[in-house]
Parts: sequence; structure tokens; C-alpha cells
Amino acid sequence: MLTVENIHVYYGAIHAIKGISFQVNEGEIVALIGANGAGKSTTLKTVSGIMHPRSGKITFLDEDITRTDGYKLPAKGLAQVPEGRRIFLQMTVMENLEMGAYIRKKPPQSDFDNVFTHFPRLKERRSQIAGTLSGGEQQMLAMGRALMSHPKLLMLDEPSMGLAPILVEEIFNIIQEFHAAGTTILLVEQNAEMALQVADRAYVLESGTIALSGTGKELAQSDEIKKAYLGG
Repeated sequence: MLTVENIHVYYGAIHAIKGISFQVNEGEIVALIGANGAGKSTTLKTVSGIMHPRSGKITFLDEDITRTDGYKLPAKGLAQVPEGRRIFLQMTVMENLEMGAYIRKKPPQSDFDNVFTHFPRLKERRSQIAGTLSGGEQQMLAMGRALMSHPKLLMLDEPSMGLAPILVEEIFNIIQEFHAAGTTILLVEQNAEMALQVADRAYVLESGTIALSGTGKELAQSDEIKKAYLGG
């Protein structure tokens, strides 16, 4: 579904991503893990068209999207839940969800019902101003907003950031629900333990390069990964 080939990404003179390559197959959950500054979020921003690589190629559903502007990608089936949620704080929950479906003239009620099935709390708060929601509810809203575009590939950037442990578990359960419903997922996550539990495959980023890759189970059992990321 997604193929990233030898991309190099820069912030000015800073070489942030140094020739990484990976792929996401239909029906998978693929995780990118690594420490702060490893290049995880930059990779996601590059795939989603917020940034463009200086060289390399990105292919989504057999189409070259390397230079495609980010606002065009939801119509192609690619949606991102950004780090920090980035919801519209002054809008209501329903208005935020409607913004997620901007590529369609009028989303049917079934789309809202689908979101509310995954996130019953959002249904209870559908008329509430989004900025008054709790951190966990805002994360749910950001994920629900992305679902409104019917993504074939859903990219999640640090969905557990800043959440209490009980909410982290809930968010990861919902990620698995999305997957079970047929959504392919590319997950960027600092919580390596949770990410590897749900991932079919994973890549470990270090200083803008891929240091390790394997199945989620293989990496979770790796002594190197345990020492670096799992406290083992």
C-alpha cells in the first residue's frame, strides 16, 4: 500500500532523514519507534505531504505522491492524526468531525455513527466546544476526525503522548478496533512497549536512519530493544 524508498529530508542544512526505506502492506499495523529526535514525526510529515524529501520516492496505492501537497492526500485515502492532536479548539465536537470530511460535500449520518461507535464519549459531548474536552477526549476527537475521511491508510503520530496510563491502554484498544475493521495503520509512537504489542511489523529509527526492523514480536523480544526502550 505504501512504499518509502531512500528518502532524504532536511530542515535547512540539518539532514534529518538519511535515506530510509520501508513499506506498509494492506491490512497491517506498522510501527515506527525510537527516541525523541530520531526522525519519526518528520518521516510521517513527509509521507503525508506536509514536508517533501530532497530525494527519494514515496508511493501510495501505486501512485507517486513524493511531491503531492498534503491537502490532496485525504481524497486519495491517506489521513494523519498529528502529534499534539491539532483539533479546532473553538469549534464543537461535531464541527471538528465535519472538518474531517471536508473532501465530501455532506457526510452521511452513518459516518458520525461510526465514529460514535468507537468513541461513545464524543457522542455525549457532540455539542461541546472541543477546547473544553480532556486530553484523552481531544485525542479521541482527533482520531475520529481522521476516520471521517474513510482512510485506507491511517497514520497516527504519538497518540499516547501526555495521556494517563489507563487512557493509553484505551487508545491502543481503539487502534486495534480500527485495524480489525479493515484500516491499515502506520503508527509513530514513543511508547515502544505498547506499539510493539499491537504492531505486525516495526522499524526502529535512530538519528534519521533505520537501525532495526522486524515483526513486533521479534523486536519486543530483542535484548537490544529491551535495553534501549523497554527498561529490560
